[in-house]
Amino acid sequence: MSIKSTGASREPQGSGPGRAASRTAQAVEALRTMIVDGEFAPGEVLREVEISEQLGVSRNTLRECFRLLDHVGLVVLAPYRGASVATPTVASILDIYRVRRIIEGQAILGSFPGHPAVAQVRRAVERGREAALGGDWRGVGSADIEFHRGIIQLADSPRLTRVFAELSAELRLAFGVIDDPEYLHAPFLELNGSLLELLEAGEAAKAQRLLESYLQRAERVLVSAYERRG
Repeated sequence: MSIKSTGASREPQGSGPGRAASRTAQAVEALRTMIVDGEFAPGEVLREVEISEQLGVSRNTLRECFRLLDHVGLVVLAPYRGASVATPTVASILDIYRVRRIIEGQAILGSFPGHPAVAQVRRAVERGREAALGGDWRGVGSADIEFHRGIIQLADSPRLTRVFAELSAELRLAFGVIDDPEYLHAPFLELNGSLLELLEAGEAAKAQRLLESYLQRAERVLVSAYERRG
């Protein structure tokens, strides 16, 4: 794919290890966002010259970005072939949902109705409904990720939040492979609303049981879409 220049300047040289580490972290986050937002397709080769120019970093810095994103499953590094965007597999999807059932379920069981994250969950439900009314099903998918991020934040654990950030990035890659986002997201709009009602009522155990069946259904929907895609 062609890449538009962002006008970013080349990173300063000789500015010290702290500055270099900060610049690398910024470039990693920028490239991660581009991948998750679908600017590169799963399996697409990542061209060093074009991307380094766009991000305003050296090719050495960009290679470090590739290495770090390979570590979290968003990029694949192959000898003599360079870097490409990862393509999620059915096995990786099953593993993602296995982990989600554990961490989201425990976050709900330990929650209480007045937790500030419940308000974030409500905002995500409202954004999802608004996006659906406008026919923006990719927007519905983004709102759904925010909904589940809010559930994780019920646990008040920065580590779990980081784990979910990695899982959701891989999940967005999987969503990007499927060309029918309405099929993927429409069944869960009202389920999100039902979960919200249980959380606001303090019915944590009921909410956890609903989430368990919800995630099992979501897993089946995504895996079925993958299998039809072949």
